[in-house]
Amino acid sequence: MAPLRRGLVAIVLLFAFVLLLRSSSSTSSSSSSSTTSDDTPPENAEKPVNVPPQARTHAGKRQHAQVTLEDMANRPLRERLRYQYPYDLDTKFPAYIWQTWKYAPSSSWFQDELRPQEESWSELHPGFVHEVLADKTAEHLIRYLFGAIPEVIEAYESLPIPVLKADLFRYLILLARGGIYSDIDTEALQPAINWLPDDMDRLSVGLIVGIEADPDRPDWHDWYSRRIQFCQWTIQSKPGHPILRDIVATIVEDTLRMKREGILTMSRMDKSIVEFTGPAVWTDSIFRYFNDPEYFKNEETRNVTYEDFTGLTVQKKVGDVAILPITSFSPGVRQMGAEEPDHPLAFVLHDFEGSWKPQEERHIGVEW
Repeated sequence: MAPLRRGLVAIVLLFAFVLLLRSSSSTSSSSSSSTTSDDTPPENAEKPVNVPPQARTHAGKRQHAQVTLEDMANRPLRERLRYQYPYDLDTKFPAYIWQTWKYAPSSSWFQDELRPQEESWSELHPGFVHEVLADKTAEHLIRYLFGAIPEVIEAYESLPIPVLKADLFRYLILLARGGIYSDIDTEALQPAINWLPDDMDRLSVGLIVGIEADPDRPDWHDWYSRRIQFCQWTIQSKPGHPILRDIVATIVEDTLRMKREGILTMSRMDKSIVEFTGPAVWTDSIFRYFNDPEYFKNEETRNVTYEDFTGLTVQKKVGDVAILPITSFSPGVRQMGAEEPDHPLAFVLHDFEGSWKPQEERHIGVEW
């Protein structure tokens, strides 16, 4: 029986050795088929892209997926913006202050009357990176930040006048880098750390906006585009916020549509500046977010409207957005409940005389 046992053992060992050779050969073949002799992928190989997890929503869920570069290029604009600049609520607000003007402060062409306002931001935020970007510099920065999404660059460069580019730039820079954007004709009255009350967790807030207008009168539509209008001359945000993604996509899509139709000129556009890139479309994006079940799955089912913010006198939080009362970014307008610039909740003073639009067209400061 001993020879028989030895024979059986030899057969078993031989079988195991053959299986081991096959496994090794299969692994080697798989490796050689996916790489060349210098360990680089072949030119026709499809490169996998690991899509970062979706930023935490109010439901606290994350999504994982794998797509190829080719597949990502064919995805809708909003999805590509989400991939390029994902949103993470748990991060801190970046310590950036962004402003734009025709000239940089180092230029002799920079107006002297703007210097005290510009300097107020640096003085009250000593630990922040404060950038005042000239128009040409802003264009180069947008090309750098959104090189992977060419229609964003095309839309930005196709806008017919500087004010439209200035509007789009603020949304783009906050989407990509976060921080504070404020118009060059604004003065910081208090540091941003004071903008939220002590009992509001800053890590639970991803966007801070202020009320621009609250015209509680029957003919409000003769003066403003929305019953409650959120200002966009000062915004603080964490990178990738869904509201910023939505408004960027909305403006880019409208721009390219009007360009295809041959109406992307000031005399032929089918939208006013306020509706195209200004506070009207900004306000619409905010309300769309408040009423989007993707982000508010666990919230009470109801329609968020202007009634939730009219007459607001203190900060209010909806989801991850903090809404500041009209006094905060519009002190001294002497209407709609706005207090004076020395009020404890007055944070930013806006010089409407220096803004792009004449005061009689903005309707802020008109006597009612």
